[in-house]
This record gives sequence, C-alpha cells and structure tokens, in this order.
Amino acid sequence: MADTAPPRLVDAHHHVWDLACRPQPWLDEPGHDPIRRSFGTGELRTAATRPIAGRHLETTVAVQCVASLPETRELLALALDDLLIGAVVGWVDLSSPGVGDTLDELKAAPGGSFLRAVRHLVQGEPDPGWLQRLAVEKGLRAVRDHGLGYDILVRSHQLAQAVRLAERVPGLPLVLDHAGKPPVAAGSLADWEGGIRQLAAHPQVRCKISGLVTEADHARWTTADLRPVWDVLLDAFGPQRLMFGSDWPVCVLAGGWNRWAATVEELLAGCSPGETKAILALTATDFYRLRPSPATVLKGP
Repeated sequence: MADTAPPRLVDAHHHVWDLACRPQPWLDEPGHDPIRRSFGTGELRTAATRPIAGRHLETTVAVQCVASLPETRELLALALDDLLIGAVVGWVDLSSPGVGDTLDELKAAPGGSFLRAVRHLVQGEPDPGWLQRLAVEKGLRAVRDHGLGYDILVRSHQLAQAVRLAERVPGLPLVLDHAGKPPVAAGSLADWEGGIRQLAAHPQVRCKISGLVTEADHARWTTADLRPVWDVLLDAFGPQRLMFGSDWPVCVLAGGWNRWAATVEELLAGCSPGETKAILALTATDFYRLRPSPATVLKGP
C-alpha cells in the first residue's frame, strides 16, 4: 500500500525562553539585541512557514539553553502540552554523583517521557578535557544507561574532546550540535574538517546541520559560503547520519528560519529523495525516537 502521509519535516534543534520566568545571561553578550526578548512555540509556528523540498514543519526538538533543572522541567511540561514538540534535550549536572537519580526524577516529571537526550554547554568550559573528567564520564555512562542520548556542544577547537568521548563511552548515542561550529567567517576549515572526519569515524555519532549561519558573516553570508561545510559533512557522515536543525531563534541574528530553510533546500540539490528524507526527517526521528507522524502541525499558504 502506498504511503499517503504528508512528507515529514523535523526541526531537530530550536529553543524557547521566557525572560520573565528565567533569565538568559548569554543574551547580554554584544550582538544579541535582536533576540533579547522572550520566544515561544507560537512565534516559531509564525516564523517557520517556508517548506523544504515540499515538506512543512511538523515536529521539533526543544533544546535547553542554560544549566538549569527548572528550565528542563519547563521544557518537558511544554512538550506535554504542545503537539509541535516531539522531544526535549535537557540539562543535568553530569559531574554530580546523583545524576542517575536526577534523570529518574526528570523522567517521572510531567512530560518526562519526552526527555530523549541531555546537553551541557561545553563550548563555555575552559578545561580542554572537560568531557574526559572522571565524574563527567561517569555521568555520561548514567545517561547511556538511562536510555538517553547526548548532544555535544563544542567549538571547532574542542572537537578532540568529542572524539575522545566517542572512544571512551561506547554505546552512548551522540549527536554533534551545529556541526561543531565551523569557522565559516574566518574561511579556514582545515582543522575543523580534520576533527569532523575523526568524529564521523565513530558510527554512534550523528551531526546536526544547524547553527551554520551564525558562524558566518551575519549580514553578508551566501549559500556559497556554507557549501564547503555542507560538502564535508555530507561526505564524512553521509545523509543517513545528518539531521536538519534551525537553531531558532538564534538564527534570527543571521536571516531567520525561512532564509535558512531556503538555503538548505538549495544545498540539498543533487541529493536523492531518500537522502533528502533522511536529512529532513529520518535521522532525527531515529535518534530522538520521535513518535509516528501525526497530521502536519504547520502548513504554509
């Protein structure tokens, strides 16, 4: 029987925040003025109207912003009430001896079944071996043993930590956020590419094609600036291990959801329908164990 369900589009990486409820200190950094306000899923629906390869946004993965258990609980509760969110990437203190108990508490909280992975902002850690700290590795094994994945947030010069993590904690599903933040604006990708290829050699690692526009010149970037990054990722990971993400509303700093969607469609030219389906839906659906496709949540005009 032919599959008559509408083609699925999964946004594997977005954020929401309410500044009246929870401060976001990182928004005080220079250049963040356009997003220094609250953002909710209603605004995401309004912003994300452009389809990609005929696919309209249906399901998303909400990702933590700050090192806060209350924020994670809020995201889980939001997922319980909002059909757009299919999974949550939360935060726990990976160095805590009680991380397993914390994970149990989160999974038992309202919306706890939506917790599919955790993340820590390693990009802000000055320790070049933070992911190899014994307490952190123990915490990551607890994450694995609780049936969860781990989102790796590192900058390009920290990719060696991610490689060692893949080697030292076998069986932990990993996904690299924002493609390891390649230095697009600087234009020197050699070191980043080397780290990417080492990481991609580990089959448990997936990669998000997200956050690239904010690593480029916010005002002047073009698809041509991003294509070298795309080509490396496609060759290193293959489409079956890549997933689309918007990094909304951070992407507003460099063009917004719809411009990024148009760029991804342009970059997908040359990919087969099966490869396109993997990047836009299947990889994220598998990694985050998203529920079967419901009716499309959002359709454009």
